[in-house]
Amino acid sequence: MGSKTRRTVVGAGIGMALFSFVPAQAQEPFKIGVILPMSGPFASTGRQIDAAIKLYIAQKGSTVAGRKIEVILKDDAGSADGAKRIAQEMIVNDKVSALVGMGLTPIAFAVAPIASKAQVPLVVMAAATSAIIKSSPLVLRTSYTTPQVTTPIAAWAAKEGVKRPMTIVTDYGPGVDAENAFKASFEQSGGKVLSALRVPLMNPDFSPFLQRVADEGADAVYAFMPSGAGAVFMKQFSERGLDKKGIRMIVEGGVTDDDILNQMGDAALGAISGYHYSAAHDSGINKTFVEAFKKANPGMRPNFMAVGGWDGMDVLYRALAKTEGKGAGAQLVEAAKGLSFESPRGPISIDPQTREIVQNVYMRKVERQADGELYNVEFTTIPNAKDPSN
Repeated sequence: MGSKTRRTVVGAGIGMALFSFVPAQAQEPFKIGVILPMSGPFASTGRQIDAAIKLYIAQKGSTVAGRKIEVILKDDAGSADGAKRIAQEMIVNDKVSALVGMGLTPIAFAVAPIASKAQVPLVVMAAATSAIIKSSPLVLRTSYTTPQVTTPIAAWAAKEGVKRPMTIVTDYGPGVDAENAFKASFEQSGGKVLSALRVPLMNPDFSPFLQRVADEGADAVYAFMPSGAGAVFMKQFSERGLDKKGIRMIVEGGVTDDDILNQMGDAALGAISGYHYSAAHDSGINKTFVEAFKKANPGMRPNFMAVGGWDGMDVLYRALAKTEGKGAGAQLVEAAKGLSFESPRGPISIDPQTREIVQNVYMRKVERQADGELYNVEFTTIPNAKDPSN
């Protein structure tokens, strides 16, 4: 196995007293199998999470309760079949104690049954479809779910006077989740969604959909799409002059992804979004996290994927410490339930009933800061948001 697919992290400082005590006898290493798209169209997801995992271990140490932590990274290239094969190899050949990553929903669904059969915890650090958590009792999520962030966005829009919104979403699982969550929440607030439009996942052209927004007399658009398509959407929204017609653009936070926000340029200025993390989140923990992340990864800024990876490692470390380094399988998942701590994104916890993350959702506005860069600046906090469907 080459150095690119396997790495053992050694020699880092302990970082926290919580993880530093050593039992009387040595134990087998706690091996974490990381499955991420490190190549292909979703490589940015893998790059962000991998960088966060490396940074976490560098800061917190490679030993928990006397147990050496070993990380094995493999590239699924965004393929569910590839991820399934990798998970099986990691369990059978590498004897991993936990599986983490899951950059896409189909990958999480493919790996969950394997984790169940092997009685290995599966920490979802990225994928956001609600139903993933129900695919195995050993799944924990430290990313977010689409309804978890979309429901507060819709309620905020209704409160802010939006009367006739339309939704434009990418036509795949998370997009359908976003469409349904926005409609349910907005109409519960007494409004009505004029139309729900779905755009093809591959080679999207938003022009005809934006024309319908103008034709139907909408006063706002709620949009959800993979982050890479966000720049195209905002450019076409501006080119068609919808902003000048008074139509408000409200997006799910992945559209104004911190990782690529600066590449969007002035078209992104003023965009309103709702999300669970911003690199501009105003806390000491986050400022330290962002500074260390940038130093370790020149040219990169941490985004929501990075914080999902960071917190996934934190949950594993804390659960392993609670079990004095001996936890495995369902015992480790039980130890993770109810964990509550401060993350770079703000206060978070693992719901003991659902195993889902509970976290703040922030309404943000894209602004240019003093350093000349674009940031999602938070202006409203919706605390302790849960997934309404779980």
